[in-house]
Amino acid sequence: MARKSVPLSDAQIKGTKPQLKEFNLADGDGLYLRVKPNGSKTWLFNYTKPITEKRSNLKIGSYPEVSLKDARAKRQEYRELLAKEVDPQQFIAEQTQQKKFTALSTFEAVAMDWFNLKCKNLSERYAYNIERSLQNHLFPFIGSYPISALTAPLVIEALKPLAAKGTLETVSRLCQRINEIMTYAVNTGIIYHNPLAGIKAAFETASTENMPTLNPEELPYLMQALSTASIKIITRCLIEFQLHTMTRPSEAAGAKWAEIDVEQMLWNIPAERMKKRRPHSVPLTKQVVALLEVVRPISGRSEFIFPADRDPKKPTNSETANMALKRMGFKGRLVAHGLRALASTTLNDQGFDADVIEMALAHIDKNQVRAAYNRAKYLERRKTMMQWWSNHIEEAATGNLSLASSKRGLSAVG
Repeated sequence: MARKSVPLSDAQIKGTKPQLKEFNLADGDGLYLRVKPNGSKTWLFNYTKPITEKRSNLKIGSYPEVSLKDARAKRQEYRELLAKEVDPQQFIAEQTQQKKFTALSTFEAVAMDWFNLKCKNLSERYAYNIERSLQNHLFPFIGSYPISALTAPLVIEALKPLAAKGTLETVSRLCQRINEIMTYAVNTGIIYHNPLAGIKAAFETASTENMPTLNPEELPYLMQALSTASIKIITRCLIEFQLHTMTRPSEAAGAKWAEIDVEQMLWNIPAERMKKRRPHSVPLTKQVVALLEVVRPISGRSEFIFPADRDPKKPTNSETANMALKRMGFKGRLVAHGLRALASTTLNDQGFDADVIEMALAHIDKNQVRAAYNRAKYLERRKTMMQWWSNHIEEAATGNLSLASSKRGLSAVG
């Protein structure tokens, strides 16, 4: 029968003197205090490994930094692990590794991992805007924090200055991105739960404002202003091109000659240039073809239909049309993106099928199979609708200089 150790006492430990050789003082149940010739005293836990059944010593700490009471608490913790067939040494090693991993997993590091994965499905410009918002508004304040250390009050405090400026839409977008990053961290095992799920509720909700646009009856006024505007011909062409094709500013500004298929009367925009990263084909009307013929002598040697002034090897900025509309007196009344709304409202008022209009605007159906079917199904109907829209624009330009006239190209319509 194994001899039962007499538990140690603090007085006994303090009174123990070193000897020429190291020796152990047993407290029982595997806990020992090893005393070395130099006088140092170290707590050890001696146990049998669950799988190999080999004896092993696990260092608990030095005395008196680790007291007798604390050493006994560790012994109890390790015995409980052994009762579950868990090796205490392996458990400690895994815990240490997890702590190191957590310390290195800063919000910025995790956010960039999330971003690099997410940006593969985004347009270049949209991805740039997301990264810039992280760099400007989040990383300087919470970027260096371990993501596991983030709390709702901490992050809310970091966003309060933005909210105080009234940029509530920016705050809303940041809250959404923060939660996407935290969800990514949970899914990849960096953290176990998301403590920031409700931070958006701490801020006033931004009022939804539609893109400034004109009423359908104001289209003739727009065409008149465009015909007399003191802007470059290439910029006028860009605005009319976007108006006729119902595309987004970035899609129109980045249009390439290689994307134009005159034989099939289609403008085929590749997935990487679309907001939703899916290819989109725009039926070309007679007016759009006429407009392209006006542009060809200007930019025909460039890759881009609307090249940048300073560097023809690059497309014009997506804000070019917006700046021109402001100079034309439409500030606060119309933006380039609002041209799509103008087209949508007009076509809906005329009774065109809402699904066909949505397809023309490249508003993506979440059901990918149905969306692919609809693209093919509605293409012929879109051609008819787009030609009606171009004819309507041309009629609105009657008496003004139209660059997209199907009759005379660069001429006065009337």
